[in-house]
Amino acid sequence: MIEYAVLGGFVLDCLFGDPAWLPHPVVYMGKAISRLEKFLRSRLPKTPQGELLGGAIVAFCLPVGTFLLTSLVCLGAARISPWLGLAVQMFWCGQALAARGLAQESTNVYNELVRNDLPAARKAVSRIVGRDTQNLTAEGVTKAAVETVAENASDGVIAPLLYMLIGGAPLALTYKAINTMDSMLGYKNRMPSHRCLLSIIWYFCRCKTLSDKITGMLTYFLHSLF
Repeated sequence: MIEYAVLGGFVLDCLFGDPAWLPHPVVYMGKAISRLEKFLRSRLPKTPQGELLGGAIVAFCLPVGTFLLTSLVCLGAARISPWLGLAVQMFWCGQALAARGLAQESTNVYNELVRNDLPAARKAVSRIVGRDTQNLTAEGVTKAAVETVAENASDGVIAPLLYMLIGGAPLALTYKAINTMDSMLGYKNRMPSHRCLLSIIWYFCRCKTLSDKITGMLTYFLHSLF
């Protein structure tokens, strides 16, 4: 059943991508992180111990909550009808992938470079990178786009595919939850020495490095084939 859900989700992503009007799980994950962090900061003691406890709570609640909630929905749908369960899994597998969006955004950059429209190329690449693109040369735009495609091919395609093949949509979305937490909170510059609410989150997110290395090597191998 999982293999059909993965195949169907991949086809859905290739055909439709992530329409702007369709609510995406990652958006709600981000909102949950922000609200939980704000709630814990207002309730827990402003001490290293209190903030370490808050970090542990966030690091536990988001991935575990994501897995339990999505698993319950998938199981409930499957109890109603196996076809409904498959449809839910396909839908979420499609949302866990970002192949079409990545291909479209990188193609936009390429098209602007071909037209020798550097300002438009900088604007296009700014949609997929987290750096300032205003002063990039054409070569810099190209390098930024290639680096981003290589990284996001792992985070947005290969890794979710790997996890959904192992545990279906719930495990793939759990990976996305950890990835979202890493993007929002997993940086040392978010942790002043006297305020360490996020320290456990940072170390927790570093555990993602092992997964990234595995999927990164797989991505490199696939790139080398083509």
